[in-house]
Amino acid sequence: MALTLAQKIIKNHLICGEMIPGKEIGLRIDQTLTQDATGTMAYLQFEAMGIERVKTELSVAYIDHNTLQNGFENADDHQFIQSVAQKRGIRFSRPGNGICHQVHLERFGVPGKTLLGSDSHTPTGGGIGMLAMGAGGLDVAVAMGGGTYYIPMPTIVNVELKGRLQSWVAAKDIILEVLRIMSVKGGVGKIIEYTGEGVKTLSVPERATITNMGAELGATTSIFPSDEITYNFLKAQGREEAYTELSADEGAVYDEHIVIDLDKLVPMAAMPHMPDNVKTVEEIGKITIDQVCIGSCTNSSLLDMMKVAAILKGKTVAPNVSLSIAPGSKQVLTMLAENGALADMIAAGARILESACGPCIGMGQSPNSKGISLRTFNRNFEGRSGTADAGVYLVSPEVAAASAINGYLTDPRTLGKMPEITMPEKFLINDNMVLLPDSVNEAADRIIKYGPNIKSVPTGKPLENDITAKVMLKVEDNITTDHIMPAGAKILPYRSNVPYLSKFCFGVCDTTFPERCLNEGGGFIIGGANYGQGSSREHAALVPLHLGIRAVITKSFARMHKANLINSGIIPLTFSCESDYDRISADDSLTLKNISTAVSSSDRAVLVNNSKNEEYELCLDLSERARQILLAGGMLNYTANN
Repeated sequence: MALTLAQKIIKNHLICGEMIPGKEIGLRIDQTLTQDATGTMAYLQFEAMGIERVKTELSVAYIDHNTLQNGFENADDHQFIQSVAQKRGIRFSRPGNGICHQVHLERFGVPGKTLLGSDSHTPTGGGIGMLAMGAGGLDVAVAMGGGTYYIPMPTIVNVELKGRLQSWVAAKDIILEVLRIMSVKGGVGKIIEYTGEGVKTLSVPERATITNMGAELGATTSIFPSDEITYNFLKAQGREEAYTELSADEGAVYDEHIVIDLDKLVPMAAMPHMPDNVKTVEEIGKITIDQVCIGSCTNSSLLDMMKVAAILKGKTVAPNVSLSIAPGSKQVLTMLAENGALADMIAAGARILESACGPCIGMGQSPNSKGISLRTFNRNFEGRSGTADAGVYLVSPEVAAASAINGYLTDPRTLGKMPEITMPEKFLINDNMVLLPDSVNEAADRIIKYGPNIKSVPTGKPLENDITAKVMLKVEDNITTDHIMPAGAKILPYRSNVPYLSKFCFGVCDTTFPERCLNEGGGFIIGGANYGQGSSREHAALVPLHLGIRAVITKSFARMHKANLINSGIIPLTFSCESDYDRISADDSLTLKNISTAVSSSDRAVLVNNSKNEEYELCLDLSERARQILLAGGMLNYTANN
């Protein structure tokens, strides 16, 4: 039977289960990555398992999110992660070495391997032909310990690329077009596989831009074939031995087929406040802007930066615009410095930021009140920038740079001839900012450093048969993990301190939520469709667990958040009849009847609305393993019991 590329990699890593869409499969994980916003919790969970050394082929801990050090908290977390990495056999990418996905693509990615990361944009690795997936920190910790990673077998969507991009049209415009077609929930339970003659026209960094932002589709991952373009990139990185040619079998059958004619694409932008709110730049018009931010794991490669520098050369940023640029890695920044492009950026008036996530995660560079910010990032959720009433647009580096010069949203095709930028035949190789772990003998004497801000991991309790509690919050469709557990410079330093972090839970929706939960002893959350989309951050489940949330009842869930709820021991349920969502109000008293029996053996549960004397049927879409985890009160309890 002819297989797609994703199916071939899955088959080669299949430990258990059948490759039937929707059925649970277990995969062997070759590589893992963590970053510091999620990594502290992941390594606390790894330590709780009592495993001496990681069992993966390669695991890397990156410091790239919490790099603003306004207090001791972030620096303490970095020391903790470094000490765990050195003791447990993990490579440690120091602050300043770059964004995890950019560095991993450059230095560690291997076609055909599986990569699991505690960051939702781990699918960036699909640009080099990896099966790269984001997950909660606990799933990554289990994988580092040699455990199996479980997902429902995805369906495979073929996005066929035809033709070639016109001048000034970018890879960012391709993924914005896919988002326009599929929406932010259109990829749930799916892998997006790119094929067609247009693939050969895209460099690895351009492919990685597309797979990176495939996370906004809700997709399990996205992947490109590994071909001569991949080989040339790896060779330029001095890693040609990692190359393997990979593609779908001839005659492979896909579950869906989308055709995109690259010749017909034009510069586009995602308007506030969702990545699928896409229009052409021409349609939006010449809106006056206040800020431009260029960088993030989506668009911070050397290729992107060289295009930006070429546009800015000899120009000056408009007086009404603040322009910041964050190269994605030390490699990129150093090469920009050596070839003069960095000087061109600085001369134009750009503010150069360190090679880190920075503004994308709300770590600095918040726009002015009611400001319009153009960003080459992947998310424009409301309030994510750090300014609640800002309007954030997602654009290509070409659109961003052209707009920074003019002071308004600009179609770069108006700039004339596009500068010719080519990939280098050889990148500058210097891995001195990646620390190798201790040997087994050295590790015996290594002391793990715990700062005072690091608190224990919250754990659930075994599931009782009836749960009666109030509705603590009712929210609409497309609630993101940024709504549930916001990021930003004021909050991220407390990712290793769940009790303190809980003060900010659902702050975007209802600032009284944490206090009411503590006063009531917890309760239920009612949600709309695609609940929990966005980041892989398991804090969006751990913090509600700490606040006493027992179940989340929605129209539908995003994949990673549903898995994180199960790992935390919070029951994810969906309405059998979506209109029942409208019948429940905030503060209603609800009872989940015989819920432990239902979780144990049924795909249905009964919800009683005591306030309205009504009953509703709920769906329990759970694998047998997930049922056992919920009955035990979460993954840590389940692991201890087994």
